[in-house]
Amino acid sequence: MRKLKNSELNRISPKEFKETDKSPVIVILDNIRSLNNIGSVFRTSDAFLVEKIFLCGITAIPPHKDINKTALGSTESVDWEYKASTVELVNELKEEGVTILSIEQCEGSTKLDEYIFTKDKKYALVFGNEIKGVSQEVIDQSHNVIEIPQLGTKHSLNISVSVGILLWSSVYK
Repeated sequence: MRKLKNSELNRISPKEFKETDKSPVIVILDNIRSLNNIGSVFRTSDAFLVEKIFLCGITAIPPHKDINKTALGSTESVDWEYKASTVELVNELKEEGVTILSIEQCEGSTKLDEYIFTKDKKYALVFGNEIKGVSQEVIDQSHNVIEIPQLGTKHSLNISVSVGILLWSSVYK
């Protein structure tokens, strides 16, 4: 095996990204504190052709040097929008027929390995604050809560890791 050079990866330009058919997935960031996490979510969303990112509440918006540091230009390719209220956004998306999935540890949650994503639905994946998680108000408005099974001593993953796991699962599984 030979490692591929960047010139061999056939990457599309930001303009081509904008014109490409997207995955039927929306990412919602519910009050994310870390600018590096926000940038990482943009970069991962670019990799999986996410339709749009909604930045809600206290979540910072581009341009910002600390977002750009981890986004590596993906704030220019991935569509995004700021919304003050995550709950209002979730209700708007539900009215449009989008399936709302909060990613959280919750009574009655569905383990990720047991959830079946179907290609005929559009999904909005809600990721919460690094300390408090997804707000209860948003969980109450969600169609389902998805939990990533974990086996170790820690009971949480970094939000950017969770986004990567969920996007891979929703796009490729």
